Amino acid sequence: MRNDGRANDQLRPVQITRAFTQTPAGSILWKQGNTIVLVTASISQELPPFFKENKPGGWVTAEYVMLPGSTPQRKGWPKIGHTDSRGTEIQRLIGRSLRAVLDLSKIGPHTIALDCQVLQADGGTRTACISAAWVALKDAVAKLPKDMPGAAKPGAAADLPIPARYDPAYYNPNAAVIDQLAAVSVGVVDGEVRLDLDYYDDSRAGVDMNVALTASGRFVEVQGGAENGEGFDRATMNRLLDLAERGCQGLMGYQNESLGR
Repeated sequence: MRNDGRANDQLRPVQITRAFTQTPAGSILWKQGNTIVLVTASISQELPPFFKENKPGGWVTAEYVMLPGSTPQRKGWPKIGHTDSRGTEIQRLIGRSLRAVLDLSKIGPHTIALDCQVLQADGGTRTACISAAWVALKDAVAKLPKDMPGAAKPGAAADLPIPARYDPAYYNPNAAVIDQLAAVSVGVVDGEVRLDLDYYDDSRAGVDMNVALTASGRFVEVQGGAENGEGFDRATMNRLLDLAERGCQGLMGYQNESLGR
């Protein structure tokens, strides 16, 4: 029996509040059991330095931080910059996952920044952020301007080349999000394969895995490891991935219900 009484293949209760704050293009409060995250999506026309002039489209990036009151023992603010090494690894994971389901060429010369703040941590914060960030991204993309920013206006000199990033031929926000995305944790606890680990499960897991999956059934990220030093076999991995797939499908149902509202 699990600490919270759930079956091994059962998700924690999920509540999604869209437009939780009014200023960003997307703002999602995501509650999954006792884990609570706030993900905001902000749009700007500033592209990262590595973005080439002849490359169409824009960029999506993510940042992640656990707020000081998110854990029973206060978590101090990071001393270097705005996050620590764990946060850096997680925010890269979130950014990669979201870029896998977005056609960047369709969003024009925009950067969509997803800021993931953990308000309360009870396991699965990175996967909750990915699932919440996809909903925030959907809301943000829907608010992109209808016309290409900086595109040549009628009557402009025809001999001036249009940089690819400003080429209206590529711009189509309605077609930018090409797949749905959700993420969940799975693991082996007390010899049992379990879905959606809370902190109590996670702290005792012999195997811990985080999986991000698209609605079309493609794995975007699989992070897993044996915590007990014994390793695990292929059969166990297959069981974990099968369970994660079902869990992600369940989370996508919550996402769709929220977007429908």
